[in-house]
Amino acid sequence: MDIAYPTAATARFPFLPSALILLPFFMPRSIRVHPEHRQTVALALERNGFLTQGDLAAHLEIALSTVSNFFRGVNVSIAKFEEISEALGLEPRTLIQAEAVETSSSSTSEALPTTFYAYDEGWVGRDDLVTELTTQVQETCRLTLITGIAGVGKTALAERLLLALSDFGTPLRENFDAQDRTADFGSFAARLLEKLGQTVTPSDRTETSQLLARLLQALQTHRRLLLIDSLEELLQGNEQEGWSEFQDEGFLAFFQQVLSAEAFQSRIILTSQELPTQLLAYGSRYRTLWETTLLTGLSALEQLTLFGKTGLAIRPEAAGRDYLVRIGKAYEGHPLALRIIAGEIGSRPFFGDVIAYWNRYGPEIEAVETAIAEAAAGQMSGAEDKWRLDRFTRTLRLNVRRRLEQTFERLQRDAKFAYVLLCEASVYRCAVPEAWWLSHLEYWDCNEATALAALDALKDRFLVEEAIFQGDYTLRQHTLIRSISLEHLSRLDQIA
Repeated sequence: MDIAYPTAATARFPFLPSALILLPFFMPRSIRVHPEHRQTVALALERNGFLTQGDLAAHLEIALSTVSNFFRGVNVSIAKFEEISEALGLEPRTLIQAEAVETSSSSTSEALPTTFYAYDEGWVGRDDLVTELTTQVQETCRLTLITGIAGVGKTALAERLLLALSDFGTPLRENFDAQDRTADFGSFAARLLEKLGQTVTPSDRTETSQLLARLLQALQTHRRLLLIDSLEELLQGNEQEGWSEFQDEGFLAFFQQVLSAEAFQSRIILTSQELPTQLLAYGSRYRTLWETTLLTGLSALEQLTLFGKTGLAIRPEAAGRDYLVRIGKAYEGHPLALRIIAGEIGSRPFFGDVIAYWNRYGPEIEAVETAIAEAAAGQMSGAEDKWRLDRFTRTLRLNVRRRLEQTFERLQRDAKFAYVLLCEASVYRCAVPEAWWLSHLEYWDCNEATALAALDALKDRFLVEEAIFQGDYTLRQHTLIRSISLEHLSRLDQIA
């Protein structure tokens, strides 16, 4: 008879089923409440004197999002699972997802699930867009380009599409935002061919044209889904013409032949902060095979749903609901910024107390609201505004500002006059006529053609938003973009 000897895992987590611990290849790092026990844990909250999940989070001094995940049946770490269960007076063993043992003992030869970097349980909204894009890809669309400013959710949407298109099998993926990812076409093609099971010798890597032909052949004849993330890293600005073009012409040739091929079984999803205008010009000939989608912020309802998913109270009678609405509006529904803020509200020292968070940081939101109200009253210029939506907390600086600053750095490097125009036009609090923007470049000795090229560069990078207001064509900046461009405006005199 086999003897089950105690292990470090059984000593640390005695409530785990032994089948989970004794499997040599499996030691779970996280577990979740079984759906049958969701009502049990909900009743235990009030029974143990906690009026809200935030109260429990504060009592245990753990993030509200973790507590919320526990109650929603989403995986949490084993240690947190045990800690929350004990605080509720419940036996952890009885709450564990029953299917965990059966799932863990399945064949290890099965393909591992796709790793997602942005899409997770916090995903909200975009349902109609996912349905629309999924249908297009399943029909004739060979190239789908998802565009928008940093942090707006391009990668998350692309990963959501991977799930919806799972019938294509395990997807291929290339992320050019990764520091170790070389951006030449030869290396890109070699990596994909190897992922497709083909051998690529050192001598093969020097024959770019042959690699292109082999990759196209493989994707033409096999039904695969390819996600290429951060396409902007492959582009370079053209100061004279204003547009962005590929650094390596091999990529342009690849995409052109994907569109022009008589038959093509695979599908490609791209994300980018910049429009590859060479590809746009070519793609206009193949309208049914090519789709470009500009991603914007979440709607007001989606913003509240996002806050609710982290455990924050969003019921109409909730004390902090109006503050959450104001925060969402100030950020124009920017998903990354709102998720960062939701995480901050749910963590130490606020533990879900929206009012306390507002008392600490509310003036930053009110500064934006005041400027917008003054603009509506006729005070459209505000060069002295001190907006700090990107940086009023350390977490925002690390996660939001840093990503947007990379956009500004590329712009300054690749299209100087576009960078100058963005900074100069940050004085406007609202949408104003295009001529007002272009007038700022007159002081920089820009002729009309150069000025228009600079404006085109901003449009291609989604750093300017176009709108028709009272019959006039107008331009404006997203509140997050304006927060950064105002700061850059203060040091614009350092530009040669």
